[in-house]
Amino acid sequence: MATWSNLNFQDSNSPLMEQMTFFHDHTLMILTGITILVGYSLMSAMSNKLINRNLLEGQTIELIWTMLPAVVLIFIALPSLRLLYLMDEVNSPLMTIKTVGHQWYWSYEYSDFKDMEFDSYMKPSNELESNEFRLLEVDNRTVLPMNMQVRILVTAADVLHSWAIPSLGIKIDGTPGRLNQGSFTLNRPGLLFGQCSEICGANHSFMPIVIESVSLNQFINWLKS
Repeated sequence: MATWSNLNFQDSNSPLMEQMTFFHDHTLMILTGITILVGYSLMSAMSNKLINRNLLEGQTIELIWTMLPAVVLIFIALPSLRLLYLMDEVNSPLMTIKTVGHQWYWSYEYSDFKDMEFDSYMKPSNELESNEFRLLEVDNRTVLPMNMQVRILVTAADVLHSWAIPSLGIKIDGTPGRLNQGSFTLNRPGLLFGQCSEICGANHSFMPIVIESVSLNQFINWLKS
């Protein structure tokens, strides 16, 4: 069961990730139906001796096997285009943060507040607490309020990086000299883990991302402290 659970998505913590999970299940059901139909056709063709040496054309079946894949592609393409639009849409964000990828750590700036910026390094193994994850915990977590539209601006100071949080369904490349943006909304409190998903050098696997989702009152208290 443990191995099977590792093949699934992480539990979604944003509406966008929920939509991506729904689209995955929708597409998988279509692919399952196609696999069953093709498998049945192959087994049926191999298990009977029905032949017709004089059959030269079959316009009806040719029309069916031309139109059916087109219809299937439409059922996949329409939800896909809708999801692509939702992933790029940023509607009146209530807060903006900026993250800059370095070799090999992240720095964060809360653009809506003065003098609110910090660096986030991976915690060494000898400094971890008993309830912290090795290679995933950082010294400064990114604290964000839940149920609030957050815009994130991603760039890099040296080489290509990629800011990715699987449970949010967000992955944004950090390119030197360029700002890329995305948005998300946190559904519930908790810790969300991610990592740089762009091969950025020798310590690429040692620049994790940790978001701490809290209530608005807790976020205000964190800002004050």
